[in-house]
Amino acid sequence: MTKLNYLDFKEAIDKSLEVAKPRDLIEFVSIKDGLKRVLSKDIKCIKNMPSFDNSAMDGYAIKQVEAGLELRVKKVILAGQTIEPCLEAKTCYKIMTGAKVPSDADSIVPLENIISSKDDLVLLPKDVKKGSNKRLKGEEQAKGNVLLKKGQKLNSSHIAMLSAQGLTQVEVYKKISIAIISTGSELKEPWESASEDEIYNCNSYALISYLEGFGFDATYAGVIPDDLEQTKSYIAKLKNYDVIISSGGISLGDADFVESAFKANGLEIIFHGINVKPGKPTMVGKMDKSYVLALPGNPLTAMVNAALFLVPILNKIQGNIEFHHDFIYAKNKEEFKVKANRTNVVLGNLLKGEFKVTRKNKYGSGMLSPLLESNCIVITGQDKSCIESGVMLKVLMLDMILSKNPTNIIN
Repeated sequence: MTKLNYLDFKEAIDKSLEVAKPRDLIEFVSIKDGLKRVLSKDIKCIKNMPSFDNSAMDGYAIKQVEAGLELRVKKVILAGQTIEPCLEAKTCYKIMTGAKVPSDADSIVPLENIISSKDDLVLLPKDVKKGSNKRLKGEEQAKGNVLLKKGQKLNSSHIAMLSAQGLTQVEVYKKISIAIISTGSELKEPWESASEDEIYNCNSYALISYLEGFGFDATYAGVIPDDLEQTKSYIAKLKNYDVIISSGGISLGDADFVESAFKANGLEIIFHGINVKPGKPTMVGKMDKSYVLALPGNPLTAMVNAALFLVPILNKIQGNIEFHHDFIYAKNKEEFKVKANRTNVVLGNLLKGEFKVTRKNKYGSGMLSPLLESNCIVITGQDKSCIESGVMLKVLMLDMILSKNPTNIIN
């Protein structure tokens, strides 16, 4: 392994996304299974919304020219009923919300706006605007409109729109295949017995569950011991995956074989090393059709860099048009120090519009507890050594807000 050449953080983000190419295999799924799936084609409106003129209120359907007069109720119209136009002079319909408005009524007067009513007679207010409270056919969406765009990741609102169009199946990109491995002879699985000199493998399970929250299914491919030949052999079996994610074994230690093992399997390294803390040794590359992201082994570092690099990368490869980081502005509650001449990733909590740094930014990259105590991160520029209280910060939630457009997330 050669000495690491530390790349600027923003350049590393840009390069990691540049080489992430969307996969284009498609499949059809039921809309009940469509949540967090990515559309592979535009969805156009096939049924006008609304599909008929209807009332936005419980009230009276009238001819606006008769505002201010006393009218007799000719018929009562309930939702789901269709009434042939039959208004005469000084008559109206009593109508319920969502009911179809006959073509001879042009305005709806809500019940609460009526001056008086007795039996089947109602006295209308004078100030009735023509067309008020009448929802017109196709005013929300007309046939042919693009409702949802190719590359959108479906949420519950999208599912509602699909079902409102009478669609039960939707064409989406096939889920990308993701392999997750951990490295280290000291690692034991949670169900195994571990001595005081051994540690339990938490990175793989944390990453799998984290990615599941974004709609990705990752396969746990096991732990590789600190042995070059075994690592080479193991990696060779993973080449059918779209994305391979490893944690550990990419620093400059004598037992760090991951880079060499990947290179022996044809890895083209895009970068190895970023001028950021935590996450300096992070490596990105391509191996045949597989995208490779090698994360550091410390749990906190692995998870933070999964948020910064892995989530956008996977979303782009999955075909999602929203894969760039976005942020929330928040006021810094408490002054904290950072190291200048490098990018710093700082854990904290966003609460009531304020960012509060975790543990005054004093914690180790091998810890887990600071992650439990945090819901967001702040990224500081290389020219910063102190973040004062009261300043506005760009805050990234750990569950990641993504945008169509690239944004500068560095403070």
